[in-house]
Formats: sequence, structure tokens, C-alpha cells
Amino acid sequence: MMFSIKKYVLGVAGLLLCQALVQAQSPVIVEQVAQPATQLTNPYYIGNKAPLKPTHFMKLPIGSIQPAGWLKKYLELQRDGLTGHLGEISAWLEKEDNAWLDKEGKGGHGWEEVPYWLKGYGDLAYILEDPAMLKETKVWIDAVLQTQRPDGYFGPLTLRDGKPDLWPNMIMLWCLQSYYDYSRDSRVIPFMTKYFKWEQNLPDSLFLKDYWENSRGGDNLYSVYWLYNRTGDQDLLKLAEKIHRNTADWEQQNNLPNWHNVNIAQSFREPATYYMLSRDSSDLKATYRDFYLVRGMYGQVPGGMFGADENARPGYADPHQAVETCGMVEQMASDEMLLRFTGDPFWADNCEDVAFNTYPAAVMPDFKALRYLTAPNMVISDNKNHSPGIQNNGPFLMMNPFSSRCCQHNHAQGWPYYAENLWMATPDKGIAAVLYSASSVTAKVGDGTTVTLKEETNYPFEQEIRFIVNTPGAIAFPIYLRIPGWCDRAEVLVNGKAVFSDLAAGGYAKVTHTWKNGDKITLKLPMKPTLKKWAKNKNSVSVDYGPLSFSLKIKEKFEMEDSRKSAIGDSHWQKDADPTKWPAYNIYPASAWNYGLVLPANGDISGWKVRQKPWPKDSMPFTPGSVPLEMVVNARKIPDWKIDEHGLCGVLPQSPVAVQTPEEQVTLIPMGATRLRISSFPVVERRQ
Repeated sequence: MMFSIKKYVLGVAGLLLCQALVQAQSPVIVEQVAQPATQLTNPYYIGNKAPLKPTHFMKLPIGSIQPAGWLKKYLELQRDGLTGHLGEISAWLEKEDNAWLDKEGKGGHGWEEVPYWLKGYGDLAYILEDPAMLKETKVWIDAVLQTQRPDGYFGPLTLRDGKPDLWPNMIMLWCLQSYYDYSRDSRVIPFMTKYFKWEQNLPDSLFLKDYWENSRGGDNLYSVYWLYNRTGDQDLLKLAEKIHRNTADWEQQNNLPNWHNVNIAQSFREPATYYMLSRDSSDLKATYRDFYLVRGMYGQVPGGMFGADENARPGYADPHQAVETCGMVEQMASDEMLLRFTGDPFWADNCEDVAFNTYPAAVMPDFKALRYLTAPNMVISDNKNHSPGIQNNGPFLMMNPFSSRCCQHNHAQGWPYYAENLWMATPDKGIAAVLYSASSVTAKVGDGTTVTLKEETNYPFEQEIRFIVNTPGAIAFPIYLRIPGWCDRAEVLVNGKAVFSDLAAGGYAKVTHTWKNGDKITLKLPMKPTLKKWAKNKNSVSVDYGPLSFSLKIKEKFEMEDSRKSAIGDSHWQKDADPTKWPAYNIYPASAWNYGLVLPANGDISGWKVRQKPWPKDSMPFTPGSVPLEMVVNARKIPDWKIDEHGLCGVLPQSPVAVQTPEEQVTLIPMGATRLRISSFPVVERRQ
């Protein structure tokens, strides 16, 4: 999102639009900027080393950010649920005969599952500082570090058509990076250096040729940058060039190298990653182009994702098409990375869209089961085969702890990565709140003083975010506050006094001041109901309130099943796993779902009332019974809109729909709280 920088400097009356607050002889300076400038260098945190293009934000070390509120509750549910106990039930994580635990990489099993799971499990352990999880993480990390051969290769040696498969190693490298950021273990840097020398010596004819590694070479490229920024080894830049030229071409015009949903969500960022070395703006533009291409064709739906219930397919763009849980968490990771690379708040907006509206519905509220596929319009979630309505044969819509080899393990990264990216460092020795959630952050700023900022809010379920500065003394530094793209009249207050009102949507409020202990900042983000029209999807509409999309509240009937009998075919469990502790569920509608909305004649729904309900006592707002917001709106049933021949919610009728049914009042609740939902609504004709 590009716009001219507006500066609001206090004490310069008549030159710039300004509002002044003088406090203890120190002015508060407020500027609205497109993104933090990169001309300065922050010596306290690792950014891109020349000749790489400087990033607009720098990731803080793991542990710097402590989540609170509902996000901490979600992390605790992960720990106590599937993520924390997957090592006890998944056959792919069984230690006996596991190639990841063998010094020579030999064993009966050992591919992507261990690093997929460890990627999130380890980071969850670091954030929560859970002793048992830290101990378990160390078992796997120590074993991996011992698998390195004299030539530099590590882990299980998987050959495909005589070529080494580098994909699982790409994931494990990310595990090692997080571990190093947390522990500073001196073994990691030489380990990665030796491995990348092995990659440099591998002929192009053997490098990144298999489908998964070829699509996802950008992950390898990012790890090379990570190491270069810590060692300055110039040979790594040559390897970066080699990776880019051997990775699938994500820079095509009006086409993608393949249409697999996880590949897209994960790999569309590769050109922007390479842009940091090439500095060629066409590389950066390619990432934006990929994002809009797939959403223009298959993403005309709420929730930040797109329809590709394996691969996006021509003719399958209705909101009953789903997306993998893997795709959701990889999209969130891409958004977080692109936010650091570009500073563009657009990526934070999309990350929140997926995190608040799509991802929570992919798991059971207790985080003990998940489903492979989740759709914006989803009125049945069961163990039936819904192919070819979805591009998979099997029980891919069921809530099951064994819901596929990939999502069962890869889901773990979603919330830990999100928590790690709530706050970021800036090149001008400041701090930025880029994804909003109750939390605290401890970081070096200004002259190197360590400060803590506490963030209090129930966002996205409330409009106000409060920050308290804790500092040992007066210290000058900038604090950046993201202004979401949906909010056009944000307001900033310092110590209860307004310092800027009517901030435009997008960009950041840069608030610079000599901060004292106990100073308070309040960010107000006014929310109102708005309507989004999906012209390419039968003129359907979705209802938004700030960053939240709303869905029809459908009564959900849960039927428990034996998870072993209904698991997806490539899922396997340990022989001692107790299925009674990890049941599966079919979810069926127990109320009508086939409603079209009755809209005001002018299409303006800003007057629709949003009812605030009590905050849940357990701080878990993502269930129909506990969600603290709801709307009651007028609707009419559409009798011809039914379950289709594949057992899916029928394709949307063309809006406006003519019906003779009476007008009723229905309840809408935030989309992320619904396991069954209608989120893209037909519009019914108004009666004269």
C-alpha cells in the first residue's frame, strides 16, 4: 500500500497539520508514515547485511514477546492438546526406528512430519518456557545436530530418482534457526555453514528437482539469508543465486508453476525474498501479482484464503471450496515475513484475516482434533467422501486428530509464529506493534536501554488497544502503531490526551517522545459493520466488523467417532495410542442454514447493531457459545439452496434471489468461532 508520507510535528503551527501535547518539556511527535524508513541501522537486532536490501522491520528474539489474553489461552490449548501430545500418538513421531534420531539418518520412517511438528512445538516450548516441552525439543535438536555427515549433509537421506530430497531439511533448518535464537547454541552456525557448502557443491542437475522442494525453494533461500546475516560469508550469496534459478518460476505473468494450495501460500513469497538480493522491483511485484492472481480467480470469499481443496481448479471457485489447514498457517507465515521485508501493513491485515476468521475453525475448541479442509461456506463436517466436489478421496472434512500426515503436524506453527511477530524492531531503534493482541514486549530501544511495553486489549473483539511503558528512566524512541486498512478514523492518545485523530487507513502512526515509566498510549480503532460484495461469486456478500468477518450462527450437532476408524488413509498412529483420549467428530447442522440477507435499499449496513456480550471467563472467544460479539439481522430462507450431490453446501444462487419466504431475524457471529458456517451470503430481493 503506497501513499505519500504525512508528517504531523508538534510545535510547528501553520506549517503542518498538527496537534500538540507538551509533557515534561518534551513534545510528542506524531507522524503517519507508509512504513519505517530503512536509512538508519538498529545495532541491537539482526537485520539484512549488505548487499541485501534492508528490511523495514527486524524480528525480535524468541522470548522477547510474552502473549497474554486469548492468544496465550490458545497457546496453552495447543500445549495441552494435539500439538503438545502428538509425539505420543503419531506414528511419524515415534522414536523407535526414526531416521531423524539416527546418526546415519537410517530408519523405517523420517520425512517432513518431524520437522513440521517440531517447527511449531519447539517455538511453543520457547514462548511458554515449558520445562517438559523444552526437554523434548532438545532431544530432537541434539539428535539432528549429530546426523551431519563429513560432506555436510544431515538428516534422513531420501533419494527420489537418484536425487537427494532437500525438502524435509528445509523445514528442519527453520527449527534450528528458532532454537539458535532461543539458546545461542554454538553448534548451529557451523552446522548450517557446512550443510550449505554441501548444497553449493551439489550440481544444478541434482538440486531442487523434486516437486515439493522445487516449489518451495524459497524456504531454503530464506535460511541462507539468515545464516549470511550472522556470518557475512559471501559464498552464501552465490548459493542464494543458485537456489533462485533452480526454484520453480513464481514470476510468470497470469500463471503459477502449480496450483497446489500449500505451495501457493508458502511459495508466492519467493520472488520477494529474492528481491532482497536482486533489488529488482519486478521480483517484488511478482509476489504481489501472485497473491492477487489466485485470489482473483479462486479467492472471491471472506477469510483471507482461496478455494483449493488440494489444487485450485477451473470452475471450482464457490465458497464451499475449502483450503488445507497447512495452507492457512503457511499463508500466515508468509504474511509475517513479507511484513518484515516490505513494511507494507497490507500483509498484517491479511495475516489477521486468516488468523481471526479462517484458522480457528480448522481445529476443535480444545485443540485435540483438526480437519484437513475448511471452507467459508461449510454446513457439514463429516467422514464421508465428498469427491469430486473437493479434490480428495476420503474423509477430508472430519475433525480428527489423525487428519493427514501434513496438517496433523504442520498446524503447530500457526499461533506460535503469530505470537512471535506481534512486535518488531525498527531500523531507527524503535519498536512497532504490528499485529495486535494482549502481550508484553521487552526490547532495547533508543540509546540501548531495555524497556518493556505492556499491551492490554481484547482485540479483535474490542476497538481499543492500551499500551503502558515501563522504563528505568526517561528515554527517547519511536513507537509505531499499525493502522489497519479497514480503519479510516483511528485516534492516538498519550496519557489520556488526544495527540492525533482521524488517522487514515493504512500505514503507521509513528509516535516519538521521551518516554517515562508509566506513560500510557491508547489506540482507538473504530469499527462499524461494512459489506463486501463478491461480484465474481454470484454477487454474494460478506459482513465485516473491523478485522472480523461474520457468519450465520448454525446450531452444531457433534457426533463422536473412533478416530482410528475414520482417519485419512496416510495417517498412522502409535500402537499404544489411546483413541478414547483423542476422539474424532462429525459435525452436522441442527438448524436451518440456507438464508439470504435482506439488505438496506442503499446497501449501507453501518447502522446494523453489534451486540457486546460478556468476555468469556476462560478467555477462549472462538466458540459459538463464548464469542463476545453478535449481530441480529433480517434474512429469508432460499428453499432451492440445498446440500448438493457431493454432500457439500450447494453452490451459491445468483444474487439477487427472488423468494416468497417470510422475513426472519437471524444471528451472525464472528466467522472464526464457527465450525459450521455460511460466510458468503446470497442477497434476497426486497419486497415492494
